[in-house]
Amino acid sequence: MMQNIWSITGRSIAVSSLALALAACQSMRGPEPVVKSDIPTDFSVQHSTGKSIAEQGYKDFFSSPQLVQVIDLALKNNRDMRTAILNIQKAEAQYNITENNRLPTLGSSVGFDRARSKSALTGQPVTGNVYSAGLAVTSYELDFWGRLESLKDAALDNYLSLQSTRDATQISLISQVAEAWLQYSYSNANLKLAEDTLKTQIQAYNLNKKRFDVGIDSEVPLRQAQISVETARADVGNYRTQVAQAQNALNLLVGQSVPTDLLPSNTIRSITNEKVFATGLSSDLLNNRPDIQQSAYTLSAAGANIGAAKAQLFPTISLTSSAGFGSSELSDLFKSGSFVWSVAPSLNLPIFDWGTRKANVKISKVNQEIALTSYEKTIQTAFKEVSDALATRANIDERLDAQRDLVSATNRTYQLSTARYRAGIDGYLTVLTAQKDAYTAEQSLLGLELTNLNNQIELYKTLGGGVKVYNTDQVYHQPSSSETEYSKK
Repeated sequence: MMQNIWSITGRSIAVSSLALALAACQSMRGPEPVVKSDIPTDFSVQHSTGKSIAEQGYKDFFSSPQLVQVIDLALKNNRDMRTAILNIQKAEAQYNITENNRLPTLGSSVGFDRARSKSALTGQPVTGNVYSAGLAVTSYELDFWGRLESLKDAALDNYLSLQSTRDATQISLISQVAEAWLQYSYSNANLKLAEDTLKTQIQAYNLNKKRFDVGIDSEVPLRQAQISVETARADVGNYRTQVAQAQNALNLLVGQSVPTDLLPSNTIRSITNEKVFATGLSSDLLNNRPDIQQSAYTLSAAGANIGAAKAQLFPTISLTSSAGFGSSELSDLFKSGSFVWSVAPSLNLPIFDWGTRKANVKISKVNQEIALTSYEKTIQTAFKEVSDALATRANIDERLDAQRDLVSATNRTYQLSTARYRAGIDGYLTVLTAQKDAYTAEQSLLGLELTNLNNQIELYKTLGGGVKVYNTDQVYHQPSSSETEYSKK
């Protein structure tokens, strides 16, 4: 009869405790902070507000099949990408641990105790054995105040944050690879320009040497021509170095040596088939930029940590239980009547801890304010980056037209100066000045053409382009714990 009473009581305690835990578990994270990024409602520079180019997959945005293949190699082999993926795997394991912490831990045990004690009947010391075998639930915390739930939410947000970090790393890597690929192309273009200039200067030097040898000119024009030759030789060496360095930089980004057939053999004049670089709405940045998503998840995790810190202010109830067999004789261990069980709830009530728990709540609130400030700064930075790219885009065509006209004018001046020198009308210094102006103008044109292409890549990147592979791909952002909590209310 007594055994039945205890059995009923034990079940009642277990069932009641579980029901109370499920009913009482609640989040104590508090209201989410209001975000005040203080950015304009639209970009300050005139632009096309059609569907954002960030909605395009990188294989549809970039027009060169060679470049797309190089990007694919980089996404596969780049070490920063590998690190980002490994961090996601680590965060996933950590989230699984916090999820498991909310569940009872079940273990098995087999034990043997030998003890000496005084007999209650005879008063004489006796030695006895106790054999046991069974299952046990160790220290299962009843999550009344949502501490474990909050820790799980924070771990989930950290996991999602690292996924966004991985996407941001991909966007950055794609743009860096495209820019390095272009840099290799234009380093070769500058090298070719320098080599052509060196040939021209050698021809001019030979002409001046003949004029000097026959006594038409003094030695001054000859030495001036020699200076131009040596200057051109130095430029050739410099650009050969830049070509090698550009290839090294590209190899580092890709994570392996880029095959020769994937390197640009000619000067790249177009990086994309796009003619209109639409930005969409400024609010689209919140959805398209992974770094903004990452900051949002971090802010949400900070709110969850506040809930966990607040829960520490309240009593913690843990439950330890076991069930199995026990006997003083090993042969009787599994016989009828040897079944034993125990339930041991414990209460940890904070009374006085010198303000440690309250300080932890304050720290978690300050961390939330830091995360909020970082989130707002990320939004402002994203807006500024897009505006800067648009500012360059707004004037680049006019600058290119002006530079092309300048190249044409300086080349014509060089031709006229050379003809007048050979006719004996002007001195060689006029030719040198005209040649230097023409060379500098062509270098500047190459630099401006590279700036134009890099700006197209930069605009695509700053708008959040590069997460998708193809236009038809769909990008889904999993809601943070704060968004999930809000939807429950």
